[in-house]
Amino acid sequence: MTFIKTFIKRSLFVFGALALAITVFLFGMRFADGPWIVVSGGPFTTGTVVSEEPDWSFIKDRQEVEFQLLEPESSRITWIVEHNGRIFIPSGYMTTWWGKIWKQWPIHALEDGRAILRVDGKLYPRQLVRIEDDPDMPYILSELARKYPLGPQDREFSFEEAYPIVSSGYLWIFELTPR
Repeated sequence: MTFIKTFIKRSLFVFGALALAITVFLFGMRFADGPWIVVSGGPFTTGTVVSEEPDWSFIKDRQEVEFQLLEPESSRITWIVEHNGRIFIPSGYMTTWWGKIWKQWPIHALEDGRAILRVDGKLYPRQLVRIEDDPDMPYILSELARKYPLGPQDREFSFEEAYPIVSSGYLWIFELTPR
């Protein structure tokens, strides 16, 4: 009986120490200069602000970028899509229970879309604008499917397959416009 009590006490101690360590880490990340892998970070403290509008074609094959919302001040790593000189950030799983818990930034972006995009140490002030019915949507979704193949066969989806995902609210697309 004492073995079981000792085991339970030690297990609870280890679990408590692990929970405390994770809590301290996540709290500390609020003050970090940007995100780390899938963990949200704090506001950007480094980088050079770029005021002129760049040629976004350099984003075409870049897999991920960092962006920060100004309200609330938090940053994350995300996918990015470029089409016809415009740039877009997708946010999936928006109608799922885990998406509603995990994905709070799109809700905040609807309330206040001011953001900063950080690429290669350069900061681009942007405005996140959710788009749902854009004439370029077929091309944006095709580019999204090209860059980030979905499904078990890693195949590209046609526009006819992908568009209902946007219209159903499952996938939100934000354009990053100049501020």
